[in-house]
Amino acid sequence: MKYKILKLLLLGILLTSTRLTSQVKNIGLPDIRNYKRSDYKGGTQNWAIDQDKNGNLYFANNNGLLQFDGSSWKKYSLPNSFAVRSIKIDDSGKIFVGGYSEFGYFDSNKKGALEYFSLSKMITKDAKKLIDFIWKIHIRGKEVIFQSFEKIYIYKDNKLKIRNAPNRFQFSFLINNKLYLQDISLGLLEYKNDSFIPLKGSKIINNNEAWGMFPMPDNKILVATLSKGLFIYDGKGMLPWDTEANEFIKKNNSLGGVKITNRFIAINSVLDGIIICDLNGKIIQHINHKKGLQNNTVLTSFIDNKNNLWLGLDNGIAFINESSPFSYFGFSYDLSTVYASVIFNDKLYVATNQGVFYHTWNKTIKEDAFSLVKGTTGQAWNLQIIDNQLFCAHNRGALLIEGPNTVKILDNRGYFGFKKMPNHPNNMIAATYNGFTVFEKTKNGWEFKNKIAGFDKPANTFEIDKDNLWLKKDDLLYQMQLSEDLSKIKKTKSFQELAKGFKGIGSIQQFNNHIYFQNKNHFYKYSKEQDVFYEDKAITALFKEIPLIRSLTEDRLGNLWYTSNESLGVLLKNKNNTYKNSIAPFSNLTGNLVDNYVSINTVDSTNIFIGLTDGLAHYNANLSKSFITKPKAFIQSFTSPTDTLLLGNGKKELDDYTIPYKSNSVRFTFSSPTYENVENVEFSYLLSGFTDKWSPWSPFSFKEYTNLREGNYKMMVRARNSYGIESDNTIFNFTITPPWYRHFLAYLFYIAAIATTIIYIRKRVKDKIRKNKYYETIEQRRIYLEKESKIRLEQYELEKEIEKLKNDKLQIKILTKDKELVNNSLQVVKKNKILNGIIHKLKDINIDSFDDSTKFQLNKLNKSITKEVNADKSWKDLEKHIKNVHFDFLKRLKEKYPTISPRELDLSTYLLLNMSTKEIAEIMNISNGGVELARYRLRKKLELNKKENLIGFLMSI
Repeated sequence: MKYKILKLLLLGILLTSTRLTSQVKNIGLPDIRNYKRSDYKGGTQNWAIDQDKNGNLYFANNNGLLQFDGSSWKKYSLPNSFAVRSIKIDDSGKIFVGGYSEFGYFDSNKKGALEYFSLSKMITKDAKKLIDFIWKIHIRGKEVIFQSFEKIYIYKDNKLKIRNAPNRFQFSFLINNKLYLQDISLGLLEYKNDSFIPLKGSKIINNNEAWGMFPMPDNKILVATLSKGLFIYDGKGMLPWDTEANEFIKKNNSLGGVKITNRFIAINSVLDGIIICDLNGKIIQHINHKKGLQNNTVLTSFIDNKNNLWLGLDNGIAFINESSPFSYFGFSYDLSTVYASVIFNDKLYVATNQGVFYHTWNKTIKEDAFSLVKGTTGQAWNLQIIDNQLFCAHNRGALLIEGPNTVKILDNRGYFGFKKMPNHPNNMIAATYNGFTVFEKTKNGWEFKNKIAGFDKPANTFEIDKDNLWLKKDDLLYQMQLSEDLSKIKKTKSFQELAKGFKGIGSIQQFNNHIYFQNKNHFYKYSKEQDVFYEDKAITALFKEIPLIRSLTEDRLGNLWYTSNESLGVLLKNKNNTYKNSIAPFSNLTGNLVDNYVSINTVDSTNIFIGLTDGLAHYNANLSKSFITKPKAFIQSFTSPTDTLLLGNGKKELDDYTIPYKSNSVRFTFSSPTYENVENVEFSYLLSGFTDKWSPWSPFSFKEYTNLREGNYKMMVRARNSYGIESDNTIFNFTITPPWYRHFLAYLFYIAAIATTIIYIRKRVKDKIRKNKYYETIEQRRIYLEKESKIRLEQYELEKEIEKLKNDKLQIKILTKDKELVNNSLQVVKKNKILNGIIHKLKDINIDSFDDSTKFQLNKLNKSITKEVNADKSWKDLEKHIKNVHFDFLKRLKEKYPTISPRELDLSTYLLLNMSTKEIAEIMNISNGGVELARYRLRKKLELNKKENLIGFLMSI
């Protein structure tokens, strides 16, 4: 007994934990994304799906193997076979594929490109013709098993083993590492120890195709057939699985499926999309063309590494975001823009622009659409439960919804919302298109009382406390005091700012039982006693790191929901009254929220409804922790003009890569195998060695660089998913070699050439310097000799000049002496002339009358004078002296004029001495006329004309 209780307890814990980790929701629809043939550029049908360790997805398509990395699609073909029917990826990254009469695997080569290696070539040509299509591939340990209708091919240790079907195979399945095959005659077989062992009681499905097998609790197996429905095999026999899911498959046929987190089974159908059921066969979700699939025939299904569901369709591919905490009520539920939602009397009511709709609320909303509440057609702004009654603020009036088909109109003017009055429990105030009204609770229920006079503007954002009615309108805050009978506004005061320096009013809201006034994330309360707004710093601190908010709402759990721009976030209230900010899960709703009418309806932590422009979102907060994961970033490819490397095909990163300088224009493509909201995935990159700043976030998954210089580069890429979570950096190192003229060897050559040139130039310079020094020495010697010669010449000239000066001086001295001599001689001549006159005069004296003594004395005097005259040789000395002094002149004159007489030579000498005519006459002892005559004769001898100067001519000689 105790054992059974313990077993049941453990089973309950297991089921509870499984439910908590399960992402399949039975409320609304998950996000569905369809990929058309035009997106992936392949065939229509997709038969199998698998995923590598990097997150890349692969599809067996009619036109080949498709690869999808979240950003781009690639297609690979098989030799001699277009269609690929099966695919399976092993732990090493090999992609095993099967087509028509062809099977093998793709593997990354040294450059990362997928290269095909055929295994079917190991079969003889005759046997290869019988292969037909390879429909299934299984990996069991080291074995890779390829299954066709006629055979299975077992590849292990580079060898191929072939086993024939007992009759003819249909399909095969690997369950708990056991290989099961269906034979058209023997039923289900287990391949074990190289033998095919029939399963007891499995022939019941003969003449029908088994498309799926799924492990079930207690070692049971669920078998999905094409047209006979679902069966449970318990080891002894097969029985129909009498469940809701079986009824669906009997109607719509099955094409297999996939198990989800050991809790649910997704079963493909031929006619009506896919269902997801629990292990009891209860349908949790039904997704078909009406609910968003582009095609109702699901050929294959696959669960990726984030528990999201991929479907290979008869025409296209679909992604179903099962792991998201969000599901949606959109066009398939006949909902448009949602302004409010509430749960009332076990029904979910939704206010839309088309009216109020409702749906039965039992925490399961799978199939049927919402229904319109009769009498609510038109714009519905709000839904509120007040005193356990459902009020609707509608364009047509204030409506009281008493049931799906019962609506009471309390007032026919347009309304925005209602609020109970703190000091008037039987009254509530309502905001209308032109002011405020009052409703009163009477014995007959709520009734319209009166319109409040004094304010006639639209009033959709207001709060009320026991003293004032507060309204935010046109960046102003109005404080209004109502009269006692609530008939009018007796006092109005407006505010443009809550505190100095914070002009404007952001929002007004009520939470924690207080009205708060917000501007730029600063929150204020109002003090009636001091008539002033004061800041609540504790609340302001909560929003310090949050972008500027536009509105704030408190839900029933005390969580604070806020909007910033068009984004939604929430401050989750903890048990200790602290708050934790959560914004990432709601980033996918950005742009879909209803502006100025954000609607949050929190039923509990697992059921939160959010109004959208295209329907209603359901949010399970308990699933968000496992939902948001850190993305991965990959450099998918690196391309240069001469080569391409594919880095995202599952192989480890390549070593540093080197490209030549002529290929210095490179292109990178990025990927982040994140398939939720792929349009919101962004990349940032940094090329170290080129820049030191990260690029802005961008949705573009490629980057080109041109004309990079030589050097070492490090490309770093990071990704950010739609929830704002960033990946780690992915790095690729590469080197651009320099051009030949900047290569290391070139620099060595340059250095050697420069060194050689320097040495050569140095040697030449030294030689030139030496030669220049030699020539300079010679030149200096020449200059010295020239200077010495010049000095000697100058000295000689100087000596000559000195000699000349001496001669001139001597000549002058001689001339002077000559002059003196001439003067002296003339004096002598005069003296002699005087003496001769005295002698003549003495002769005339009559000496007879003198005594003898006197006579004697007189004769003695006469003799003495005569002797003096006769003995005077001055003239002869003068002639001699003149001839000696002017010997050269007389010689040149005689040589030039040979006919000149001695007398004329004497005259020439006297003229050269610049003697006057009188002096010449006295010396030559001729008259003055005789001198002029002699001069005339001399001019004739010298052949001088009248204009020429005789003395000047003589001086030139």
